[in-house]
Amino acid sequence: MDNLSSISIFGFVANWSPYYFSFVVFMTVVYFLLTRKWYSNFEGGRPSTNREATTFGIAMVLLYTMYGSPVDILSHILFSFHMLQMAFVFLLIAPLLYFGVPAYLWTYFVNLPGFRQFFAIAKKPLVPLILFTGIFSVYHLPIVLDYLKQEPILHGSFNVLLFMLALLMFYPVFNKVEPEEKHMGGLFKLLYIFGIGALLTPACGLIIFAENAVYSTYTDGDAWLSAMELCVPSGVLDGLKGQGLISGPEYFTNASPRMDQQTGGVIMKVLQEIFFGFMLGHLFFKWYRDERKDEDEVTRRSIEEARLQKELFNQYR
Repeated sequence: MDNLSSISIFGFVANWSPYYFSFVVFMTVVYFLLTRKWYSNFEGGRPSTNREATTFGIAMVLLYTMYGSPVDILSHILFSFHMLQMAFVFLLIAPLLYFGVPAYLWTYFVNLPGFRQFFAIAKKPLVPLILFTGIFSVYHLPIVLDYLKQEPILHGSFNVLLFMLALLMFYPVFNKVEPEEKHMGGLFKLLYIFGIGALLTPACGLIIFAENAVYSTYTDGDAWLSAMELCVPSGVLDGLKGQGLISGPEYFTNASPRMDQQTGGVIMKVLQEIFFGFMLGHLFFKWYRDERKDEDEVTRRSIEEARLQKELFNQYR
């Protein structure tokens, strides 16, 4: 059946997870309490701006869309939706949090015990860059992904790890904790973003150009049904299996597994280019403004020094 809307057979809870919705609402409420009511409890605290609040809200809506809406079920049915989920969560939502969360909250968070040591890794920017792209690539090795998708606790833990590493990877570029003079220069930030894209390309290439579909959790009926337990209540899934309604992803689409896999690799690469394009534009114009600001400051100082020298000269004429 080439009808993805038939995922409604899994029920409301599986399609629109109220548990994840509650989590996102809780995080949003805590955010507004911290930034609009309790901000005075933090050093340098201030109310969040409308732009920050809107950005954080967008990040939370996207997070629920990726993990609480039918997109999550579809990510276990079709590899293309899995890669869509990966791109949005790790390459868009993670950096958005640097724009949505005020600097004083980031400072407090980064200096908590344990997190201080974790974010200290970003003092050597190549380390978090290699860590994220390396572990992301390992995660998408067929033997690793197929195993993790059938182990709910490990799968969840690995996704949390990847998200934390994504935050760490973007820390050298977008953090508001370190003073500007300790940041990488504008040109190095641009090269850093290019580096992320370059190191993610081999994983996308292997997925796109593989001669066959390589993930059993998207091709083998038993492995696929086991992986579906990550997002569908066991009682619902057992009932559907008992009635003989589903046996694999072919029930939902006529796309071949290889075509679905190739589409997933292309989606990841295209979305990566789009997201990084916006980041590069933001960094370039910020770098340009900073350079112009420095030029203006140098000019102002030169004029001021010339004026003082002229006044001094006039005193001794």
